[in-house]
Amino acid sequence: MNEVLFDAIRHNNWATSELLTFCRDQQLTPEQLQVTGVGTFGGILATLQHIITCDASYLRRLADSDQLPWADDDNPSTDFATLAEWAEQTRLLWEDLLTRPIDVERVIIVDNGTRACHAGIFLAQALNHANHHREQVCAILTGLTIDPPDIQAWEYAWHTSRIWDLP
Repeated sequence: MNEVLFDAIRHNNWATSELLTFCRDQQLTPEQLQVTGVGTFGGILATLQHIITCDASYLRRLADSDQLPWADDDNPSTDFATLAEWAEQTRLLWEDLLTRPIDVERVIIVDNGTRACHAGIFLAQALNHANHHREQVCAILTGLTIDPPDIQAWEYAWHTSRIWDLP
């Protein structure tokens, strides 16, 4: 039933992991990790942490799950290794969720019981939010004169053989 979502969610998870790995492998200094850009969320590490914890938080609500408890910690200070572990835990729960029907009309209560929202909006927000902030990290890298990785959906398609050249 959710097959149409697999490529979008898998691209989302792949792009975050690729950017996380790229930034880790650059061996950026603590100062570089804290550089921000105009209109960005924060520094590189803080933004990657924000992407991963928010994605997990949206997913917890969609899956009606108590897994990924770190997602609701307001200020978990972490490192690349922990973020990679959290991204993998999140990926696995997304894969599990997509094997079951998702009632996009299910109402989820948010903001300490002050708002209600349909579950489908959490799915849309997860994808939009991550793309938005990954681009901010790429902009910061560019400002540091580091060419960011290509993490668009086309690159994901090549990486996963979801696109190919015809003979």
